[in-house]
Amino acid sequence: MIIDRSRDERFMREALELAAQGAARGEVPVGAVLVQDGEVIGRGFNCPISTSDPSAHAEMVAIRAAAQAIANYRLPGSTLYVTLEPCAMCAGLIVHSRVQRVVFGASEPRAGMAVSRGQFFDQAFLNHRVRVEGGVLAEECGEVLKAFFKARRG
Repeated sequence: MIIDRSRDERFMREALELAAQGAARGEVPVGAVLVQDGEVIGRGFNCPISTSDPSAHAEMVAIRAAAQAIANYRLPGSTLYVTLEPCAMCAGLIVHSRVQRVVFGASEPRAGMAVSRGQFFDQAFLNHRVRVEGGVLAEECGEVLKAFFKARRG
């Protein structure tokens, strides 16, 4: 598979716009876009506070929206763009929904399960393989989070 970096950056910028929407609502600014065959089929931003749903991470919201949009719980051939490295919960959903590729922006050194805290997607026991690429617009993605937490902490 040939990787189109400009395409990756375009979809990551859309995820950053979603992260900003979450931040405007007082949510931790993480955004996600799910793409299949070049088309966005799901979008989401973190919203666990406003929905009282601890599972409402950006990835979860985008994957749920995509599954509803295509009427299939499996999302073969899809790419998930997310501004922050996925946590364990989201990594599990990514595998179960058969996402083909994950592209993330900023690393999450405390809880990231793609590369930072564990290489979840490389585990031999998994029944589905996910390609992972990190660092796409990493600086911008990281700055959004830093600015959010700096503003909250005063």
